[in-house]
Parts: sequence; structure tokens; C-alpha cells
Amino acid sequence: METDFELVERLCRDDNAAFTTIYSRYFARMLKYVYRRLPERAAAKDIVQEIFVSIWTRRYRLEIDAPLEAYLYGACKLKLMTHSRAVAIRQRYALELIKYAVKHANNVQTATNIHDMELVIELTIRTLPPKCQAIFRLSRHDYLTIKEIGERMTISTRAVENYLSQALRALRLTLKPPDWLND
Repeated sequence: METDFELVERLCRDDNAAFTTIYSRYFARMLKYVYRRLPERAAAKDIVQEIFVSIWTRRYRLEIDAPLEAYLYGACKLKLMTHSRAVAIRQRYALELIKYAVKHANNVQTATNIHDMELVIELTIRTLPPKCQAIFRLSRHDYLTIKEIGERMTISTRAVENYLSQALRALRLTLKPPDWLND
């Protein structure tokens, strides 16, 4: 049985079999570790998958100074902290949105306008190419960073930025008030 050090060396030389061995050796253990701290099976699996995607995409410049197992568990801890921060931000945002909705609940017209706006946004997003839609949703609905989206979809951050620009351009055109309103 090869040591982790040997596997990492082979992985850095683009050895797919080494990656497969590392994956099969550590995936279940890492998933169990993450799942104990984050009992959402899908989210736990996503976190572990993202770590392996990151390792694969960085295989040529991968520098692991610690034992591989320690490195992987450290990556799990960092991803869990990032996930927790993102959840906290989403919860704060949702709370603020609820506060706003409660404050303006008596205004039926506002609620109708918000619903109409959300519908227009959704319909506009659906007209975009599938990859552009997916990137927009990861950014605006899942609150992933450009870097995280690039890693998840295995594309460059520049490509992610271009897709987001395309989506935002389409939204600006759709949501632009008519010229007669500006007169």
C-alpha cells in the first residue's frame, strides 16, 4: 500500500489513479467528519466534494507540508467555517427581509410590485444560456463567491465574471424603466 506522501507526489504529476486512491481512502471519513458537524447530508457531501475538486484543479501546484489526512481535515474545518459564515449571512439577510416585509405588510401594492419584479427577474434569467443561469443562481441564490463558483464548475474566475456580467446586463435591460418615464 502506497503512503499518502507517494500518492500526493504522483497526483502532482497528473496521475489520475493516485487521485482516485486518495479519494477512495478519505472521502467516507471526511464525509462522516463533516456530517457530524453539519447534519445536512447534501451540504456535507458538497463540502467534501468541493475539497476534492479543489485538490484536483490545483494538483500541479499542490504543496502539502503536513500529513495528507491532517491537511484534508484542516480543509474540512475551513470549508465548515466558510459554510457557517455564509449561512449566518443568509439568515441575517432573510431576517432583514422579513422585518422589511412585516413593516410594509399593509401595503398590498408594494407586495404586488415585489412579486411582479421577482417574476420578471426569474423569467429573464430563464432566457439566459443554461451555464449562465446556473452561475447566476450560485452567485445570487447560494451566495457563493466567484472563486467558489469557478471551483465548483471547474471554470476560470474570469469566465464566471463574464457569465455574471451577461446575466446582469440582461437584467438591467429588462428592468430598465421606459424612456417616457424619464421625461
